[in-house]
Amino acid sequence: MTTTRRYASTLLLGAGLLLAALAAPASGATDDPWEGFNRHVFAFNEFLDRGLLKPVAKGYRAVTPHFVDRGVSNFFSNLGEVPSFANHLLQGHLCDAGLDAGRFAVNSTLGIAGLFDVASQMGIQQKTTDFGVTLARWGAGSGPYLVLPFFGPSTVRDGIGVGGDWFLEPVTYLEDDTARWSLRTLEAVDQRANLLEAEQLIVGDRYVFLRNLYLKRRQLLIEGGPREPDFDDGFDDEFGDEAP
Repeated sequence: MTTTRRYASTLLLGAGLLLAALAAPASGATDDPWEGFNRHVFAFNEFLDRGLLKPVAKGYRAVTPHFVDRGVSNFFSNLGEVPSFANHLLQGHLCDAGLDAGRFAVNSTLGIAGLFDVASQMGIQQKTTDFGVTLARWGAGSGPYLVLPFFGPSTVRDGIGVGGDWFLEPVTYLEDDTARWSLRTLEAVDQRANLLEAEQLIVGDRYVFLRNLYLKRRQLLIEGGPREPDFDDGFDDEFGDEAP
């Protein structure tokens, strides 16, 4: 499952242009025959976000020092190398699987359990993938667009992929229920906090904007496009100051 990064105010304009381009519908009509149902689920997710997740994420951001926040994001990003490694193997992309394994080894050791992204500093760049992409590479069609409760934008294929990735994630196999769900909760809060600035760029109908953004992003990922943008690149190192 894909991780997000902090967005700095100095790059909001550039990020806005990028998001606007990505939000343009893919070629052809958008396959959203279940829009009525999807909008109801979307409204439910928005209600939970406004009433619970977003306020918690704001509080987390307010009280968490930047270097701790960055370390938490790096930690979960490092765990994400494990399902990426497995999926790259399933896709037959051995070189990418090797990069995943290398990043995980470097960041788990030199990066102190993944708290620091030493691998990127060494030039070993991240190239994430997931089981939804694996299914696409195996020839499975995407199916209609689908908004999942709690998880958000998806397709039928990517919804199945969520279940596949669940079995590939290390956290799934923690025997301590408290530890497992605590990590799941922290990851959700951390990811939501990383989106606080970016969501200000959403314009017009939020449902349509996020649907088109999701579908275009997935299309690029499946077609082997560039890695997901990290708006920290070029101005924010491991110990950089919090953007205003």
